Amino acid sequence: MEHALIYDCDGTLVDSEHIAGSVCAEALTAIGHPISLEVFNARFTGVPAARTWEILAGEIGRPLPDGFNAAIDAEIHRRFDAELQAIPGAAEAVRAIGGPRAVASSTRLERLRVNLARTGLADLFDPHIYSASQVARGKPAPDVFLYAASQIGVDPGRAIVVEDSANGVVAARRAGMAVIGFTGASNGIRDLGERLTAAGAEMVIDRMADLPAAVERLRRGL
Repeated sequence: MEHALIYDCDGTLVDSEHIAGSVCAEALTAIGHPISLEVFNARFTGVPAARTWEILAGEIGRPLPDGFNAAIDAEIHRRFDAELQAIPGAAEAVRAIGGPRAVASSTRLERLRVNLARTGLADLFDPHIYSASQVARGKPAPDVFLYAASQIGVDPGRAIVVEDSANGVVAARRAGMAVIGFTGASNGIRDLGERLTAAGAEMVIDRMADLPAAVERLRRGL
């Protein structure tokens, strides 16, 4: 069977992390815990939201204000509805690569589908759009990647993952999959390529236009 591609979504297919990171950084700064977009994203990109807020509440030394998470989610969704765009060249790269493919994301399934539809990418993957909310453990556990592979009928060893977070790379490697790291999103993480390589990515690219050639090189080596 040919190799399958499994794509992360945020920061890989859709350019969302600068929006979400700025909302979170602004909200934390407003309650007396100053943090920049760049620092927030460097620390928490690829970390499930519940774990992010647990860590930050511990650092702040008190529970987060009532309604804090809900207010952040509402503002992120409002800005996504107004501003969210696909990563340049993502649709073209997915079409050029072809073959069996899926999305495997930490975003909850309903919002994941909305974000892909809003950016014109959903039809490239439907029905193979999967969320960590459908499995027992989020990234860096391998569950969502293994689930996606099972749904498209591919052995994990014949799957290539495209990821923009170290946690996602670790999850894919734990699933027995090869990984291409992607650094072309607007997330403000300056050393992202080094982080992805250290986590186990076989190669790192910064343009979706380079993805088909990178996939071909990996396919020849697997």
